[in-house]
Amino acid sequence: MRKIIITAAITGGAHTPSMSPYLPVTPEEIADQAIEAVKAGAAIVHLHARNPEDGRPTGDPEIFRQFVSRIKSETDAIVNVSTGGGGPGMPIDERAAAGVALKPEMCSLNMGSINLNLSEMASKERNWKYGWEVEHLNATKDLVFRNTFSDIEWILQTIGGSGTRFEFECYDVSHLYTLKYFLDKGLVKPPLFIQTIFGLRGAMGAHIEDVLHQKRTADRLFGSDYHWSVLGAGKEQLPLATLAAIMGGNVRVGLEDSLYIGRGELAVSNAAQVRKIRKIIEELGFGVATPDEAREMLALKGASNTAF
Repeated sequence: MRKIIITAAITGGAHTPSMSPYLPVTPEEIADQAIEAVKAGAAIVHLHARNPEDGRPTGDPEIFRQFVSRIKSETDAIVNVSTGGGGPGMPIDERAAAGVALKPEMCSLNMGSINLNLSEMASKERNWKYGWEVEHLNATKDLVFRNTFSDIEWILQTIGGSGTRFEFECYDVSHLYTLKYFLDKGLVKPPLFIQTIFGLRGAMGAHIEDVLHQKRTADRLFGSDYHWSVLGAGKEQLPLATLAAIMGGNVRVGLEDSLYIGRGELAVSNAAQVRKIRKIIEELGFGVATPDEAREMLALKGASNTAF
């Protein structure tokens, strides 16, 4: 039976606390939701940190440490620390500080710069809890989420040097070619874990032809040297995850990528989304990979070799 890796992206940095009462903010909430998601079937938990006082994204390693240590002690999950860190406007060394300090099994790595526009989320009428939220969202209309070749090489050498492997986040076709460049340079080695991302403003669209084009391109560039995963943003989350499973890929869900579990229905937890995609995967006749099975597939160094 083919096994599918489920990644749960627990909180992220795009959504703000006023958008959902279920979005985890404090280290305790992030740990609770990550542990529940693992119990529901997630092999990987993709993690950002937030200031516990107001929910603002942060790259502070000490805040990360408060929840990654608990996740490690209470589950066998693969802990994946974001190098998107405290937001796209933050310098790369601050964004990636937790990955440097914690030496996790896996970090995310954005494979190119994009015009990531989140400003539409600020236009919806809601009871905003914190003054920073609307300002932060509107500012993205004029923001480039910078991930230069120099930035990428710095992360590969600085964090990858400790044996950490990467979730290569590819928001466009050009990002696959950038990854191929670093593969040819010998700075990354197979097996690659490629997360193709669809449906964000400024990134690839979410049409089935966009998905097929990314998959065909990755197949041509990397052959059997990679494991493919799909992230659909917002309402595209479950449809594209289902498509990815059918096409032989892995899936990513979580409140970082979508706050909903159905039309107009907020997801009450990350685990709720994991349970839903797991049910779909199993009804399609596939299995769900355990953390140890995912470790073997992705050639990870093991939880005992981290710095937390």
